[in-house]
Amino acid sequence: MRTLWSTAFMAVGVIALLAGATAAAADPLPVPPTFFSGIGPELGNPGGDLPGVNEWDCRPGAAHPNPVILVHGTAGGAQTNWGPMAPRLKNEGYCVYALTYGSIPGSPWPVNQLGGLMRMDDSAAELSAFVDKVLAASGAKEVDFVGHSQGTLMPNYYVKELGGAEKVGRYVSLAPMWNGTGMELGGEVLGDSASVADALKPYAVGQMIDGPGFLAQMHAGGVYAPGVQYTNIMTRYDELVLPYTSGYVEGPNATNIVVQDECAQDFSDHLAIAASVRAQQYVLNALDPDHAQPVPCVFVPPIFG
Repeated sequence: MRTLWSTAFMAVGVIALLAGATAAAADPLPVPPTFFSGIGPELGNPGGDLPGVNEWDCRPGAAHPNPVILVHGTAGGAQTNWGPMAPRLKNEGYCVYALTYGSIPGSPWPVNQLGGLMRMDDSAAELSAFVDKVLAASGAKEVDFVGHSQGTLMPNYYVKELGGAEKVGRYVSLAPMWNGTGMELGGEVLGDSASVADALKPYAVGQMIDGPGFLAQMHAGGVYAPGVQYTNIMTRYDELVLPYTSGYVEGPNATNIVVQDECAQDFSDHLAIAASVRAQQYVLNALDPDHAQPVPCVFVPPIFG
């Protein structure tokens, strides 16, 4: 009898321990409130990963079979650009990955963590290798992209020119720049200066304002690649993508969203649109439209989100 009770108590203890371990594993990651929350992790772990990101043993579940790759903007990085967005996606059950691309070769820290500086076609080659690594590790057939700023334009070179269309399911863009930036305002000044244009040629920013060059190549045959589902999420208060409608391109496989159309309290600018709770829900809905949830109309401050 004593043996029976001892065995029963041991079994209860083991179950309790397992339940505790499961609960601990299921605890959600904290979702920081501002865009700049990714800077702290970078300072504490230079060149590292945000919590829950780049877990190479992550296996996508049936609910979210495509790993999500976060693609930062100009001068951003794998940590600094995604402080709020990465943990939100992880908490929703996605396998989340991020890279820092386009940094200046041979540069020391912290300069080497300023990505998106070199030419976008070269960065697209880096992205291609990263996609293959994610697919091999996860066993998935496709990935989904969530990009911000330059991270909305550069990946399309991979999709259209490097065979990426067969490996990408959904392509979600925050502050997209399909038509570049500055062509209506500051770009007129830069466009009049041949010396400035020549100086910018080796860098991504030069390609963003060079209508006859990189942008024209991206528009050849249409902006969007067949078979890929695009979602463009824009803000009227974007101060870096000028005009903000640069990201508004119609297409049979594209959805265009201006965040203020549904909520006048959303004052997202170029940075905040990558961080706010509203942006997070728009992204989640774009990645899983069959289970879309209402996007809350709440006050969103500029810059911080």
